[in-house]
Amino acid sequence: MAESLLQRASSSSSSRDGGQDAAHGLYVKVVPPPDLNKNTSWLELPGIWTTYILILFISWLLILSVFGCSAGVAWTAVNLIHFAVTYRFFHWEKGTPFSEDQGIYNKKTWWEQVDNGRQLTRNRKFLTVVPVILYLIASHTTDYKNPMLFLNTIAVLVLVIAKFPYMHKVRIFGINADYPS
Repeated sequence: MAESLLQRASSSSSSRDGGQDAAHGLYVKVVPPPDLNKNTSWLELPGIWTTYILILFISWLLILSVFGCSAGVAWTAVNLIHFAVTYRFFHWEKGTPFSEDQGIYNKKTWWEQVDNGRQLTRNRKFLTVVPVILYLIASHTTDYKNPMLFLNTIAVLVLVIAKFPYMHKVRIFGINADYPS
């Protein structure tokens, strides 16, 4: 009986796929995701957004407890550290650390590689909203006082402007541009 079911499944699959690979008719063909870039594919992992937010919150708790500062100063420190790290690794460094890509991403920053360069995707929107929310939290908890407000404003403006769709592959004043040698 099991043999007849297998034969029926094989014959029905062979009629669907033109008779090719009839022995594997019971298996589902999996289509790989369009983004095979190891440098950015981690954004597709389940729970990555939650992990990102938790890292920011735990950083705030660490700064708050280690330095004994106010909540606003700790949020400003998290905002500025987040700014420095994400600007460097998302918008300045180019290429990937993986040799399998054979240099096809060498002239692109990490942000330009996200979602294969497609604009306004869920990942890009999330990564744009995070600095804005950090800015609002840091500014509100410092009662919008200088110099914290000034530092938080500069950080959010640079990060958000760098993420705008019209800034894709734009190098202001040729800074960090690839010139032919």
